[in-house]
Amino acid sequence: MVWAIKISAPDDETSSRWGDTAFAQDLADALERLGQVVSIHPLGANPTPPSGRYDVVLVLRGLHRIEPLEGSLDYLWIISHPDAVGADELGAGWNRVFAASMSWDRSAEIGAQPLLQAASARRFTPRRDDVDGYDHDVLFVGTSRGIERPVIRDAVTVGADLTIFGHDWERFAPESAIGGDHLPFADVPAAYSSSRIVLNDHWDDMRRCGFLSNRLFDATFAGARVISDSVPYMSEVFGDLVQTYVDLPDLTALLTDRDRWPSGAKRDATIAELRLHHSFDARASTLLTSALEDFRRTRRGR
Repeated sequence: MVWAIKISAPDDETSSRWGDTAFAQDLADALERLGQVVSIHPLGANPTPPSGRYDVVLVLRGLHRIEPLEGSLDYLWIISHPDAVGADELGAGWNRVFAASMSWDRSAEIGAQPLLQAASARRFTPRRDDVDGYDHDVLFVGTSRGIERPVIRDAVTVGADLTIFGHDWERFAPESAIGGDHLPFADVPAAYSSSRIVLNDHWDDMRRCGFLSNRLFDATFAGARVISDSVPYMSEVFGDLVQTYVDLPDLTALLTDRDRWPSGAKRDATIAELRLHHSFDARASTLLTSALEDFRRTRRGR
């Protein structure tokens, strides 16, 4: 089938810096490995499909609302900003709605199927647990969002050996902690796998509604230990590879005490389980199964 993946990233030179773009590309690659024909459409781009029509239009709902396309199977996958998704958008005629949460209280109301975010098992590969030395001790990749992000504030307060890649951090972190204003997506897997600890946090509505961030999947696929704010079902998905803290002494313990983290066979088993069930290949398989079911149902109804 012919697929269009529509994303919130703008149709300009900045698109390559958006996480939505990397997400869409990894998903497109996985669908193509299943024999599908896939194109990615930034915000506002509407190229003509090679066969004259799209069989499936998949909207990755991030920052912006994107309308369904008449004449195709229309899927909405809400991966972030759940509070921005209103009732009129949900009632716009989607064949299926997926939500990247297992605890969103609106899922039952709108008939959304849980479909968590994912990572590329081909791009993010784990470093061996017994290799000494890291390129970065404590790493964060992301923008400041123009606000003081608590996990970064607290890491700076306790004196973590922190490296940040992202723009607009000068107001919120010491200059010595800023590694650069951008880390290309191609370099992110190596950065995560060669860091001892990766920091993560969520937008307020994602945390409250249980939308696990993509960074969690990328970092754990690469074998990193992750410190994050707390989100429902996090431990069920990531085990002890992702841990949260309640105060500054607790954060210090996570940063310094290796016994707080899994190692050896336990760590390897958790990573293997994640890579099996939460890869983009697994997500592509779920989406393709849904599309085949809906396509057959649509043909029978004609």
